[in-house]
Amino acid sequence: MAADKFTVQSFRAAKAEKRPISMLTAYDYTTACLLDEAGVDSILVGDSLGMVMLGYENTLRVTMDEMIHHTRAVARGTRKALLIGDMPFLSYHVSVEEAVRNAGRFIQDGGAEAVKLEGGAAVVEKVRAIVKAQIPVLGHLGLTPQSVNVFGGFKVQGKDVAAARNLLDDALLLQDAGAFGIVLECVPDTLAGLIRQRLDIPTIGIGAGPDCDGQVLVIQDLLGLYRRMRPKFVKTYADLGDAAVAAVKNYVQEVAQGQFPAAEHSFHMDARLLEQL
Repeated sequence: MAADKFTVQSFRAAKAEKRPISMLTAYDYTTACLLDEAGVDSILVGDSLGMVMLGYENTLRVTMDEMIHHTRAVARGTRKALLIGDMPFLSYHVSVEEAVRNAGRFIQDGGAEAVKLEGGAAVVEKVRAIVKAQIPVLGHLGLTPQSVNVFGGFKVQGKDVAAARNLLDDALLLQDAGAFGIVLECVPDTLAGLIRQRLDIPTIGIGAGPDCDGQVLVIQDLLGLYRRMRPKFVKTYADLGDAAVAAVKNYVQEVAQGQFPAAEHSFHMDARLLEQL
């Protein structure tokens, strides 16, 4: 591996060196190439692809086959970033054996280098088994989208003492089970800071404030490409959605008016050959 390849060991080193970790989602080859070239530390093929790529209302309909398909594409465009595959709903819930088998698919078939799964105490046994199978695991606590029906929607988690204590306990359990890091989604910033202090492994925040060891965003949110919803925690770094609509409108107008394609966009043949035809 190249010296600048970001790995699971790089996660731990970054925390020790107090260097913030950058993570973004990608779901296709072209985007993966761009993110890798831009120097992002880690790329997550999130089950959020169900919403931003496939048009589902939430992540619950995403299948293993869909996740593997997109992970393969991203793997082809990733050279330096650590590539993590997101285990979808019901891919690790039924049994430990099935969890290990599906995690293995991400590595063998998808080209991922690690997997992410949601939950705390309920999934610790599965995390431990996946890690024992030599597959690195990133945990995910707080607002876990696969539990959206239990939560009654996309809501901030850990807002009272009991819920906050449960999150901290779950984080410690995941660390003990061998997780190399934990995503904290939609939790109060001070709670995220406390969890960070108590853990030896890095925390990656999304809607968890600045006091995490790193941050992750959905690339469509960062670029203003997904318009159905825009969470409070998202910062839009470039509004490419508006730019794309404007560009397509311009194309449609030029086609309608016969302005495109012009001579410079066309191939030509010798007029004498045309006469022979």
